[in-house]
Amino acid sequence: MLIRLAAVLALLATAAAASAQPNLVERYREGVHYTVIEPAQPTSAPDGKVEVLEAFSYACPACAMFQPAVNAWLAKKPAKAHYVALPVAWSPPWEMVARAYYAAEAMGIKEQTHDAFFKALHVERIPMASLEDVAKWYAKTAKVSEADFLATMRSTGVTAKIARSKQMVPRLGISATPTIVVGGRYRINNQAVGSTEEIFQVVDFLVAREAARATAAR
Repeated sequence: MLIRLAAVLALLATAAAASAQPNLVERYREGVHYTVIEPAQPTSAPDGKVEVLEAFSYACPACAMFQPAVNAWLAKKPAKAHYVALPVAWSPPWEMVARAYYAAEAMGIKEQTHDAFFKALHVERIPMASLEDVAKWYAKTAKVSEADFLATMRSTGVTAKIARSKQMVPRLGISATPTIVVGGRYRINNQAVGSTEEIFQVVDFLVAREAARATAAR
């Protein structure tokens, strides 16, 4: 009798675990919280890492509001995550500030100026109608040569990165900013996620999934 009772309890425990597991797995669902990109796109992540790409623009007010959440996530991101930013260049004003991002990156002042440039545009409302205006701001803020920054924004290297961005954005199915893509394979559906904090919970979930998929494929 005791043996039979123990067997029944074991079956009940197994059934409970099985019923709980789908809820755990399906907490974030394909077609709801994220979309699978087909075909998956190549990434710049080092071996053993999963790329987390943020498509953004300095010209985008929503991106400015999103940046503190990005910073908070970067401070505690999973070890497997490799973050990259992709400036979107949908229009001449957006291309202008995308050039600013790549020029700052090339000159080694991106970390110093990234948040400050958002603030300059969306809080301080500093007028920047031309590349010259942008170069003047970077020169003053980062103590670099205005002429050098302007030349870097116009350089063939930065122009090539702008062209690459214009190719990647449609391939990743990006139609709004900010948008996050994980592993070149999963695009987060912001509208289906309740908060910026939960966006990054979905990101962490997909980083773990992609890391497991890559390990299994080896």
